[in-house]
Amino acid sequence: MTDSAKKEPKKGIISKIKEAADDKEEQLAILSTFVRLGILVWAGGILTLNYVTIPGWEQDKIDPTFIASVFTGVTATFGIQAGGKKNGNGNGSPSANITKKDMESLIEKATNTAPGQTIRIESPALKIVEDKK
Repeated sequence: MTDSAKKEPKKGIISKIKEAADDKEEQLAILSTFVRLGILVWAGGILTLNYVTIPGWEQDKIDPTFIASVFTGVTATFGIQAGGKKNGNGNGSPSANITKKDMESLIEKATNTAPGQTIRIESPALKIVEDKK
């Protein structure tokens, strides 16, 4: 036999879904992805309709702020982030250059220099009295 005959055939998305049908976590992951894609398509469609004029159809102007935030949030779940504003030196935000190791180091230093403190405030019972005039 040749090496190419020994290799498994490439699996398509449908066969992968069928294999994952028995695994509950995989089913939830697939369902989650489809729900996020549905929300992404919905939000993208609403945003597009807000800026595109269709002949013969009256367009109602809406405030796209909420839908844009939903769109941005869903795209972030797929690992896509907006470029963001650039600061004066041409770089993105300063936090974009901080690694996970640097952040953990900063958190450790902050914990050691200013330990947490719990303050408990107790107040007497509140009594509501009707004002009789």
